[in-house]
Amino acid sequence: MNYLMKNYNPLSISFDNGKGCYLYTKNGAKYLDAISGIGVCGLGHCNSEISKTINRQSQKLIHVSNLFNIKNQELLAKKLCKISKMSSAFFCNSGSEANETAIKLVRLHANNKNLKNSKIIVFDKAWHGRTIATLSATGSSNAQKGFKPLLSGFIRCKFNDIDSVKKAISKNNIAAIMLETIQGEGGIRIASDNFLKEIRKITEKKDILLIIDEVQTGMGRTGKWFSYQHSNIKPDIITLAKGLGNGVPIGVCLGNNKVSKLFVPGSHGSTFGGNPFVCAVASKVIDIINEENLCKQSKIMGDYLISDLKERTKNLDIINEIRGKGLMIGIEIYKKNTNIVKDCLNNGLIINLTSENVIRLLPPLIIKKNHANFISKTLSKILKGYSNEK
Repeated sequence: MNYLMKNYNPLSISFDNGKGCYLYTKNGAKYLDAISGIGVCGLGHCNSEISKTINRQSQKLIHVSNLFNIKNQELLAKKLCKISKMSSAFFCNSGSEANETAIKLVRLHANNKNLKNSKIIVFDKAWHGRTIATLSATGSSNAQKGFKPLLSGFIRCKFNDIDSVKKAISKNNIAAIMLETIQGEGGIRIASDNFLKEIRKITEKKDILLIIDEVQTGMGRTGKWFSYQHSNIKPDIITLAKGLGNGVPIGVCLGNNKVSKLFVPGSHGSTFGGNPFVCAVASKVIDIINEENLCKQSKIMGDYLISDLKERTKNLDIINEIRGKGLMIGIEIYKKNTNIVKDCLNNGLIINLTSENVIRLLPPLIIKKNHANFISKTLSKILKGYSNEK
């Protein structure tokens, strides 16, 4: 009897251990993890320095509540604010919680301004989480199915369409705009620099908060610490999770000077958020990314992998587009309901499909050319079986 609820539909395979870019079954079968636990294990599995930090901190102190000063939390907040140019941090346990925090900050901002019936602009195919508030902001009808009534207060605009945004602002009291610079669950759709810069210009002019959801794109994934840095803009709020803990559950909402004044004691909280254990691990993650120059590594290997994929698949008519930044890559194919995920698994490669027909690649930031070659070689071989060569 299976005692788990039925909200997942996992593949039958089970992994026993992992090391670096690879996962292993109990029988020793080896698989290259090209999605890093969905963008989580950027430093690879069982990184030795992370394991040492986990062991050392677990023997010292795992949890103490936020009723007390937590030095590890202060240290991590300082590191995150330094690399993001933000002013303060609120720690929680996931990306959904980080985005929930951002939404609450927007409500405080709107109410302080006496903004009546305020709205938050979100975008088609966006993904911000599965709590009721973040699910309401998410642009997936499948994820929302059966959970209505959803939370009101969101207006959905077209991604990369600035006219859609301007129209919404002209007709509503907009308190914030919330977006991913690269939509992960939405199919690796990349916001243009002009779109992001125009949004930042408008939001600054009209005192509208700009929230950048970096849950999947942050921590070096796209070749910089944060993906918004490619466009030389600075948001009011940044949300992070996934790669921040390399597998240890942690989320954070970062705010600038204006946002940092909105919370007062008692206005928000988290029992587990920012405990000494998770903050020690996340702080070490930042140190390793910095010391090993993994942001640059992500860009170099991402460019290499995209180029190699394009070269190997240039004669396959199943492919519509290969796109990405750093090691956040999408291969959009023309066919849906394929067995590509299982076919790759049978060839020792772990990938997934997002937005039904986009192969998503989120390999660890530590990958080398031999790993990239295996990914592109395996994928090109499998995609060839679904394609007619031009």
